Amino acid sequence: MGILVICSYRPHPGHEDEARMLMQAHVPLLREHGLITEREVVQGVAKDGELVEIFEWESVEKSSGAPAIAEIGAHWKAMSAVMDFVPMATIAESQHAFAHFTPL
Repeated sequence: MGILVICSYRPHPGHEDEARMLMQAHVPLLREHGLITEREVVQGVAKDGELVEIFEWESVEKSSGAPAIAEIGAHWKAMSAVMDFVPMATIAESQHAFAHFTPL
């Protein structure tokens, strides 16, 4: 059984478009390496511009092994250059029982 993950990102000012492009490339890269399932991915944006991405890892082991894959590590480094990886709780929408995001 897979592991469902909700990722949340806060783009750096002036890097919103680049952050979205990197997020769009994230899932295909993970799939290319067999790390996530074929479950449909959901991506959205909060009112303040934070990004969320929901997908399913194949397993805990594949999730923890992902940083050791050079291409994945390089992509995450590029992502961290234009956005912060933030706890979901820091996004205003997450303070509501039914958090609303605009689909991407």
